[in-house]
Amino acid sequence: MSKPVIKLWTRDFVFIILINFLVFLNHIMLLSTFPFYIQSLGGNEALAGLAATLFSLIAVLCRPFIGWMLDNGKRKAILVVGICGLILMPVGYMCVSVLFLAFVCRMVHGASLACSNTSTSTIATDIIPKQRFAEGMGMFGMATALATSCAPALGLYLMDNMGFTTLFLCSAGSAVIALIIFLLLKVPRVEAVKKPLSFKALIDRDALPASSVMLVFLLTFGALENFLAKYARDNSLPTGGIYFAIMSCMLLLVRITVGKVADRKGEGLFVYSCNAAMFAAFLLLAFHPNTVAFILSAVLAGYGFGGLEPALQSMAVHIAPPERRGSANSTFLCAYDIGIGIGGGIAGLLITCCGYNKMFVIISLSNIASVILYVVWGRKHPSSFSYVKHCN
Repeated sequence: MSKPVIKLWTRDFVFIILINFLVFLNHIMLLSTFPFYIQSLGGNEALAGLAATLFSLIAVLCRPFIGWMLDNGKRKAILVVGICGLILMPVGYMCVSVLFLAFVCRMVHGASLACSNTSTSTIATDIIPKQRFAEGMGMFGMATALATSCAPALGLYLMDNMGFTTLFLCSAGSAVIALIIFLLLKVPRVEAVKKPLSFKALIDRDALPASSVMLVFLLTFGALENFLAKYARDNSLPTGGIYFAIMSCMLLLVRITVGKVADRKGEGLFVYSCNAAMFAAFLLLAFHPNTVAFILSAVLAGYGFGGLEPALQSMAVHIAPPERRGSANSTFLCAYDIGIGIGGGIAGLLITCCGYNKMFVIISLSNIASVILYVVWGRKHPSSFSYVKHCN
């Protein structure tokens, strides 16, 4: 007797993917151009790195409380608050002319992103059927891939040809469209569990192994997202937009299949191969700053981030009951923010102290550390797909 077909692509699943895409379009358009904006206000790479760290710091501080509120039934309200913040903050950048106020707006933008993508990830886990969970999370993550492929190039084009005002208006406009689509979205009804506010309620312990492995890996991606475009321009290489477009084409190809493979084989394959790919990508940038190495680095980075992020997010969330999914997602995304924020901050300091080449070499060591952490802790934890298959 044939098994019933479990439907993945529903109307609401498509809507939440579109909202996630627009949220990340808003975010990444500005992420890749923000060092130039800071420079226009009189700052340097170290201050641009500080802005990245502050953005991530405020998101990290907010996410545990956001997860707690999501678990207490506030899924739609938190998403609306986040999207509204994503609309308002780019307008704020247009109105400021000093670094301090730019940093303030950047921190509020970080809180808005935390509200938006923690709630979209949680709503997605409510919508995706359990039997196709890793596959569904991989498809959901394609929104990030699409945004990563077009947002840096679009942001750099708007900045270079039309100025920061047009860039900020387009970023705000993407969030306006997300808000319109939200009005059409039917969020699944999940019974809220009224949990008291406590540290135990804010952090999901079962999500910590996957989150920690991802955090260490993302030190590299934080350096790429914040400084690759400026590195390319300073070294007369193809534009950062081309790098991110190539990287994200590879990322898309990987994410079409990553979920099905993770459901069958476990996440370990991606932890090992994706860290190796990102390590090689950084060494190419450090030792061979030419066009061929630049393009090959983009391909390797696309595989590295494209394969690892959905595999580890699925690991972090898949054993969480519905009333803990908000906390599990917020725990994973806290690690995401910490990794990118610290990576951007460290990269900015290293560039100022010893240049781009040495920065790439030093940051690449985090890929080795990520694999060691997974071997010691992640693969032996019950949240691991590999652990579950071994026990069965």
